[in-house]
Amino acid sequence: MANVNSNDLKNKLNSYSLTKSLEKNIELFKTQIFNDDSTVIYRNFSNKISHIDFCLIFVDGLVSNEIINKNILKPMINNIINNKKTNTDICDYLSTNIININEIIKSNDFKKIIESVYYGDTLLLIESCNYLLILNTKGWPGRNISEPVSETTVKGPREGFTESIIVNLSLIRKKLTTNDLKIKYKSFGARTNTKTCLIYMNGVANPNIINEIENRLDTIDVDGLHLTGHIEELITDNPLCPFKTIGSTERPDIIVSKLLEGNIVLLCDGTPFAIYMPFLFQEYFQTNEDYYNHFLYSSMNRLIRILSLFITTSAPSIYVAILTFHQEMIPTKLILSIYQSRVGVPFPTSVECFAMLLVFEIIREGAERLPKHISQTLGIVGALVIGEAVVTAKFVSAPVVIIAAISGITAFLIPTMASALVPIKFLLLLLSSILGLYGYFFGVIGIFIQLFSMKSFGINYMDNLSSFKFQDIKDTFIRAPWWLMKNRPKDVSIDSIRSNNSKKKKD
Repeated sequence: MANVNSNDLKNKLNSYSLTKSLEKNIELFKTQIFNDDSTVIYRNFSNKISHIDFCLIFVDGLVSNEIINKNILKPMINNIINNKKTNTDICDYLSTNIININEIIKSNDFKKIIESVYYGDTLLLIESCNYLLILNTKGWPGRNISEPVSETTVKGPREGFTESIIVNLSLIRKKLTTNDLKIKYKSFGARTNTKTCLIYMNGVANPNIINEIENRLDTIDVDGLHLTGHIEELITDNPLCPFKTIGSTERPDIIVSKLLEGNIVLLCDGTPFAIYMPFLFQEYFQTNEDYYNHFLYSSMNRLIRILSLFITTSAPSIYVAILTFHQEMIPTKLILSIYQSRVGVPFPTSVECFAMLLVFEIIREGAERLPKHISQTLGIVGALVIGEAVVTAKFVSAPVVIIAAISGITAFLIPTMASALVPIKFLLLLLSSILGLYGYFFGVIGIFIQLFSMKSFGINYMDNLSSFKFQDIKDTFIRAPWWLMKNRPKDVSIDSIRSNNSKKKKD
């Protein structure tokens, strides 16, 4: 994904031009534009009656052969093509009377021509015409719609995004049958020309945020771009911070909910993950299943996730701090039991915790990269065997194994925060190993300062969490019942502009 001088590419494409000679146009494509590309097919043919010569150019494997044979070749070879009796040129005549294709574009723009061919369209070159027709013949194979592996659910839809941007748009359109849904296509990558689309709800999304996102997208100048993750890193507010300011999901139902809340969504062709902006801290603890279950059960689950955040980041550091610097805080029987388990262990407590947390992360990473039937075995057997072995060999004490296991298991309750949990966990452990509980609290204060100073596309990252109004917190730490959630809880929609304007008028 290296930077490239896009002006050089534009100048090169501008140097090409179509002539009225069919042979010269075919030679141009064969020797300069698509040279050394064996996947490009050239199909010459002529009309039986008028004897006008044509040539189809397409990429093998990206087009539908049935569409080309039945809707293009057959009618163009057998039907009467006599342009002299019409008042329009031959391109318009073919588009309106002969070719049976749902989308036909007349063009001589080589940037669009090359991009269309590699996207599954077919070019039609015509004798004595310095324009060509771009015919929609897309027919590449794609993955069927299935439930996302990364976001399974017991209740709720089983649909997930695929690698096709057209299929993904249809899944969203099916759930939002309104003309307020706006879609803007954009292309990224000077050489890949990857198609993306910006989606938002007109009258709901904040225009200031839309403009800010579009301005950041316009600054992207890369050689190639294939994933929404690339775009996420290029436009995020805090690229060095482990906390996300852009959300991602594979589920259409989540994207529809975000659109109705005023978020802006970006889809990228070739990846099943959609990203949405802004993304606030509270959304780490929200899952799609919260809105399909009873609100009391969903609220309890959210509180458990918040508790798990504290346990997974703080349990190792607090254990090390208390055992190393503040033994007087531990009951006598408990500290005697801990010291008895540490008899024969050669390493200090902080080194034990660092080592066990690192081993747990290695096992987790290995389990994620292996096939499912092997990863489950690795996760269970690896943890049991290693845990039992290190305790028996007196490399680490049993309490440290328990702390590391609890810290690792609770991290699975908030998988979307995985990229932030690991560095925070080790940072707090390092500070606690040096300064005890003082180091731990210094680290927590620093994290809170960072969180409250962050913004996601102009919106405070901790928005609503610092409020005491029920309207603001009804979908944060808890999930209020549906009959109480009548207004949008987040300050990312156009409603915030209207409310601010009304306050100004009153003042």
